[in-house]
Amino acid sequence: MGEQVLTITDERTGKSYKAPITDGTIRAMDLRQIKEDAEDFGIMTYDPAFLNTASCRSSITYIDGDRGILRYRGYPIEELAEKCTFLEVAYLVLNGSLPGESELKEWVHLVKHHTMLHETTKKFLEGFRYDAHPMGMLVSTVAALSTVYPEARHVLDPENRRMQIVRLIAKMPTIAAYTYRHSLGLPYVYPDNDLGYTANFMNMLWKMLEPKYVANPVLSRALSILFILHADHEQNCSTNAMRAVGSSQADPYLSTAAAAAALSGPLHGGANEQVLLMLDEIGSVSRIPEYIDAVKAGKYKLMGFGHRVYKNYDPRARVIKWTAEQVFQVTGRNAKLDIALALEKIALEDEYFIKRKLYPNVDFYSGIIYQAMGFKPDMFTVLFAIPRTVGWLAQWDELMRDPEQKISRPRQIFTGSAERHMPAERPTIGVPVGV
Repeated sequence: MGEQVLTITDERTGKSYKAPITDGTIRAMDLRQIKEDAEDFGIMTYDPAFLNTASCRSSITYIDGDRGILRYRGYPIEELAEKCTFLEVAYLVLNGSLPGESELKEWVHLVKHHTMLHETTKKFLEGFRYDAHPMGMLVSTVAALSTVYPEARHVLDPENRRMQIVRLIAKMPTIAAYTYRHSLGLPYVYPDNDLGYTANFMNMLWKMLEPKYVANPVLSRALSILFILHADHEQNCSTNAMRAVGSSQADPYLSTAAAAAALSGPLHGGANEQVLLMLDEIGSVSRIPEYIDAVKAGKYKLMGFGHRVYKNYDPRARVIKWTAEQVFQVTGRNAKLDIALALEKIALEDEYFIKRKLYPNVDFYSGIIYQAMGFKPDMFTVLFAIPRTVGWLAQWDELMRDPEQKISRPRQIFTGSAERHMPAERPTIGVPVGV
């Protein structure tokens, strides 16, 4: 196949320009050659919210929204959720391949070795108000780790990057659990490195006076599956924030805090809480038709349906739906699940939603599971941040190794006033112009 080229004709000047096509894209800088005259800056693209702009090349996560496909490093998300632990998937996302037996043993040991927080960091957490939002505590504490590990600023050192990555993955569950205990006024529980990643997290959340906390294996596995499903999702809002801040060579703790701050917004990490509020609003299966009519009339939004990327059934939603059934066998069936199942069935059969490609997404069932496990809604985004840290750090490390990447600096289209001047009669209070 010959070279693929896009030919653009500028109707203003009659000139034609060529832009090479690579991987279905042209470089935006190739448009700068299109000018009316030598003084012209050249054509830019205008793309609010980056709806059709690729900002990087990445080998981590592949999404085909039209076909409902999500893969980490080539592996379908369904297979990873079925056959792997979260730390295996974390290793895959970070390194590009699944670990062998000895590699996994070493990796798990390394993560467990770094689960403890420095005691001064624990005191930092204790300084928050009793009613502080867990996500605000998490963001602030992760940023504060930048002062605990000042060597993290040497971001171009691969070995140093690796150490900070391990520390963050190990410490995120500890910070998250401490924010939860803080909200309840309970003493913090130290990590138990005899336990697996999610079981240890549950230990730090829920251990009371028992000598040894034993997590329910079904709930521990369910949490591991949820973590796998949330590990990465390509260039979403928080990942874009991680890359934008990281492009300035800020250290990974500050970059991760920025990504977590982006995640905290209700349009990103807080969507599953909105699903619970919707199910509470519906109240019973019998009220679903009435609610559906109100959605069609524009009075409500159908939360947990539709996605910026997926125009088909979100592959994560299928796995989460199965996981919810397993969880409810342990916790008892929640009425919200019956409402959710009935709502999903009606929506998937209704031409209104089919035409608009509004299929259930990952948020539709995840909030129900978290609530059944005992979490309050204000912890949901924190639970999202723990596994997504893996994806953020993989993307950040990839950014550091990419020779094409520079500091992020989008252009703008200026819409303000043209040049204007201060009134001549206004007195000078500074240095006169020209001096």
